[in-house]
Amino acid sequence: MHPVVVELDQVHKHFGKLHVLRGVSFTVKRGQVVAVIGASGSGKSTALRCIDRLETIQSGKINVCGHAVHDPALNLRALRKDVGIVFQSYNLFPHLTVQQNITLAPQSVKKLGAAEARTLALEVLQRVGLADKAGAYPEQLSGGQQQRVAIARSLAMQPQLMLFDEVTSALDPQLTGEVLKVMEKLAAEGMTMILVTHEMAFARGVADQIIFMHQGQVWEQGDASILSAPQTPELRQFLGTGL
Repeated sequence: MHPVVVELDQVHKHFGKLHVLRGVSFTVKRGQVVAVIGASGSGKSTALRCIDRLETIQSGKINVCGHAVHDPALNLRALRKDVGIVFQSYNLFPHLTVQQNITLAPQSVKKLGAAEARTLALEVLQRVGLADKAGAYPEQLSGGQQQRVAIARSLAMQPQLMLFDEVTSALDPQLTGEVLKVMEKLAAEGMTMILVTHEMAFARGVADQIIFMHQGQVWEQGDASILSAPQTPELRQFLGTGL
């Protein structure tokens, strides 16, 4: 049996009067790839941000890699060592080279020496197909390359879990393809991943589990077959098949 890496149990999240997550529950096992889909405002990105404690929840429980994320006494630093998150905006430091962007966290958080951190940076750049860009600055890279550097930077922390929040939505189709290839490779290597995505073909091809969120709830979930045979009118409509 694969151990559970992520468990959300009846999670509620409010922003002021806005009730964004309404009793969200799901589990992710080690090595699984979970795609979270749904319309804008359905709570997908908020759920992802709660998993990494970028948002705090009002009630419910979230356990991630053995950390009780809902606990006010959570050791954030320990959680962030185990969880990598990549956003739609790459958030690279423009004044640092690609290699420096990647070595920063392993040196400051994991206290790696400079030489060891450099070796690690080249290793993760190799994994995302950018070993030749170590000395480049972010502005010298395409959007797709910058996003792959952002993924490499997360991988350098050797996380147990990777979260991807709409990482391709700012990219054109060709660049989207190169980022998705990297994510496919990670999935094949057994990385546990949760991705919020609009890329249905990718979700169908790579995800072990698909979670469709609607109005702050897990409305429907299952393997990729739910995209071909949705059980609810809401998912049918979302997929464009609701006549």
